Amino acid sequence: MKKTLTATLVAAAFASLAILPAQAQNIAIVNGKAVPTARVEALAQQVAKSGRPVTPEMQGQLREEVIMREVFMQEAQKRGLDATDDFRVQMELARQTLLIRELFAEFQKQNPITDADAKAEYDKFASANSGKEYKASHILVDKEADAKAIIASLKKGGKFDAIAKKSSKDPGSGANGGQLDWAPAGSYVKEFSDAMAGLEKGKMTDAPVKSQFGFHIIRLEDVREAQLPKFDEVKPQITQQLSQQKLAQFQQDLRTKAKVE
Repeated sequence: MKKTLTATLVAAAFASLAILPAQAQNIAIVNGKAVPTARVEALAQQVAKSGRPVTPEMQGQLREEVIMREVFMQEAQKRGLDATDDFRVQMELARQTLLIRELFAEFQKQNPITDADAKAEYDKFASANSGKEYKASHILVDKEADAKAIIASLKKGGKFDAIAKKSSKDPGSGANGGQLDWAPAGSYVKEFSDAMAGLEKGKMTDAPVKSQFGFHIIRLEDVREAQLPKFDEVKPQITQQLSQQKLAQFQQDLRTKAKVE
């Protein structure tokens, strides 16, 4: 009797040990169906990719989320929702989206933007935007006669900012007394930039300057060398932009090479 009891206990112990690895592979059994631990790991990877840290405290939330998904999925299958045409179409679209995303991710991984690429792009930008920057004020009106009248008023001591607020049809600068932000001359239409660049600091145009927008009275407030951001400050944005451009070219090349009948 003693030997039989001992043998039974030993067998039960070994049986429980055999079950342990299987239990470790699953986080739960929901309505008799095993929910693998791999689902929690996959969900944790998704969370990490989104930029959120996966803390130990979050593990319980992830486990509960996976269990709830299994509960809902079982109910949907019980109702036959996985056998509808609409479900099959949505699954195919989801499959396409995931596969395309993996293709693009692989391309970007295999074709990274180097520091040299980013620096070369920055140097090109710096070369195109170097030189002088101008800070000007202007008053914009529709008629040349109105512009001449304003110039005459200003020469008699009229306040530029007050007249700009009252008469300028440029809503952005007009509300600010006619003041424009610092900008290179090339940021403006040619007629405006030529007149502005020809002024001395603190001086105003003697005659109205005609452009496609109307007639301008321009005053040059100040001039300085262009203030460009440092390379390290804009490197992330440059890298992202170049990466997007390279990916867009890859997409276009695939479309061009494809035989479409």
